[in-house]
Amino acid sequence: MSTGRLAPSPTGAQHLGNARTYLLAYWSARSTGKKIILRIEDIDSPRVKSWAIQQAIDDLRWLGIDWDEGPDVGGPHSPYIQTERQSLYAKALERLIAANRVFPCNCSRQDIADAGSAPHFEHEGNIYPGTCASWQNGDPLPEAGTFSWRFRVNDHPIEIDDLVLGKQSCNPAAHLGAFPITQKNGSYSYHLACVVDDAAMGVSEVVRGDDLLPSAFRHIELADALDLPRSHYAHVPLIKGPDGRRLAKRHGDTRLSLYREQGVAPETIVGWAAFTAGLTDTATPRSADEVIPLFAWSKLNRNAIVVHEQETTGWIRD
Repeated sequence: MSTGRLAPSPTGAQHLGNARTYLLAYWSARSTGKKIILRIEDIDSPRVKSWAIQQAIDDLRWLGIDWDEGPDVGGPHSPYIQTERQSLYAKALERLIAANRVFPCNCSRQDIADAGSAPHFEHEGNIYPGTCASWQNGDPLPEAGTFSWRFRVNDHPIEIDDLVLGKQSCNPAAHLGAFPITQKNGSYSYHLACVVDDAAMGVSEVVRGDDLLPSAFRHIELADALDLPRSHYAHVPLIKGPDGRRLAKRHGDTRLSLYREQGVAPETIVGWAAFTAGLTDTATPRSADEVIPLFAWSKLNRNAIVVHEQETTGWIRD
C-alpha cells in the first residue's frame, strides 16, 4: 500500500508554515487512499525540546489530521521516534563503509568556508572541497570523536519529477558535494535517518518545503547506494514573512499552540491553508477532511505565501 508521512522535528513549536505543509501532505495522502505514518524526527538531539513531541502531536490532532501509525497509536513499523531507531542507521553506515561510499572527515565548517568553494544550489552553503576524500576503506581511521562520516556523491545528473516543481535536475558532485551522514560525536544525520526510515516504513510520497529540494538529490543518492527504493517528492512553497524570509519568530508569534490556547478555531487555519494553496476560492473556515475531495497537485499555488502579523493576530481578536 502506498504511504505518506508526517515528520515533525521537535526542535521547537510548530507554526503556520508547518501546519500548511502537514495539511498538504494529509490531503494528498487521503485523496489518493494512502496510509499515513507519523514519525518524530528528533535525531537533531542538541536542539530537541522535551516538550515539543507531545505538543506537535496535539497540534496535528487539533488541526483535524489523523494517521494510521505513529508513536501514540503504534503500528507494524515501530518505533516511530528516530532516536529509538539508531541500530538501523548503524547497519546502514556499516554497509556504506564496506562499499567505500563514505570517508572520515575532520574538517570544520570554517575549514570548508576558507577553502573558497562557492555555493552552487539555492539554500545551500559552500561545497565540500574534497580535503579528506582520498581515504579508502581499510585505511587507518582518525581518532574517535574527531571526524564525521561524509558520503561520496556521484558525478552525474539526477532527475526527479517533483509533484509541485515538475522536472528538476542536479549533479550532486558539482552542485552539492560530499555531505556528512554523522556528526563528530557519532550521532546520525537527518539525511541518513530519513532515507533509512522512509524505506523501512514503506513511505512512497514525501511532502516538504521547497527549501529542502537539494536534499531530495542527496536522499536519492543514499537510497541508491543502499539499494533502497526512491520516494516521490512534492516540494511545496514556503510561508514567508513580509521581508521575504522564511516564517520565523521575527515575524510575530504564529505558533499553533498559541492559536489553540487563544481559542482560534482550527477550521480558520485549515481554510486559510486551503485558500493559500489554491484549492479553494475563499478562506472560508473548513475542517481538514472537507478539503480532501478538493485536493489535486495540479491546483497548487506555486508561489511563496506571505503572512502579515496583522492577519494572524486578527484570528485571535475574533
